[in-house]
Amino acid sequence: MARDQLARVRKICLALPEATEKEAWGAPTFRVRNKMFAMYLNNHHNDGRIALWLKAPPGAQEQIVASAPDQFFVPPYVGTQGWIGVHLNRNDDATITNCVREAYRLVAPKKLLVLLQQEKP
Repeated sequence: MARDQLARVRKICLALPEATEKEAWGAPTFRVRNKMFAMYLNNHHNDGRIALWLKAPPGAQEQIVASAPDQFFVPPYVGTQGWIGVHLNRNDDATITNCVREAYRLVAPKKLLVLLQQEKP
C-alpha cells in the first residue's frame, strides 16, 4: 500500500510546472526550483502514518487540523513553521491535489504560477 501511495503522491506533485523530486532526510521531497513544498513519509519514527507533509499558508494550520483531525495533523519538525500533515489513506485524490497545489503556490515563482493558473486542477 505504501508504494501505491508514493506513486499517487508522485503523480500529483510532479504534474506541477517544474516540480522535481529529491531525497532528503531519507524521504522523497518535492520541490520547485529547489524550494520544498511537500515531503512523503511512511511510518516516520513508527508513527503508523502514511502521510504527506505540506507547506501551508500562514495561520492556516490550526484551522485545517481542527476542521478535520482525522484527515490532517501537525507534523513534527516542520509543524512549528505552520506545515500540515495529510493522511494519504484518509483523503481522496481531489483533496490531496488541492492541498498540494496550495503548498506549491506558496513557493513557486510568479512565472510558474501563471502556468499553473492556465492548467485545469
